[in-house]
Amino acid sequence: MKIASLIARILLGLVFLVFGLNGFLHFIPMPPPTGLAAQFFGAIFASHYWVVIFGLQVLGGLLLLANRFVPLALVLLGPVIVNIFFVHALMAPAGLPLAFVVVILWTILALRNRRHLAGIFVQRAG
Repeated sequence: MKIASLIARILLGLVFLVFGLNGFLHFIPMPPPTGLAAQFFGAIFASHYWVVIFGLQVLGGLLLLANRFVPLALVLLGPVIVNIFFVHALMAPAGLPLAFVVVILWTILALRNRRHLAGIFVQRAG
């Protein structure tokens, strides 16, 4: 499990660092979205919310690659991953395989760090 979590941490960190930086620098050509996904991304870009999304991706990717504050990186990237998964599941199914891989990598890391994440699953914060 230790080697699997190391590989998962590095791969997940690279995915989020590369795609987060791509959101700012546009070095990977992406086809424009169509249909409902185009409307969704249009709203994200018109509101400048993309800065927050890609900023969290870069920050989370850097934390994972540096092996510092990994539980924090997982908490920051969790909502981003949920959104990525459901955007691809409901609006742009072409990216669904990579979304599944990201969910699996995040799950491996979350299981490895479950003792550090246990505090967020407390029913009452006493």
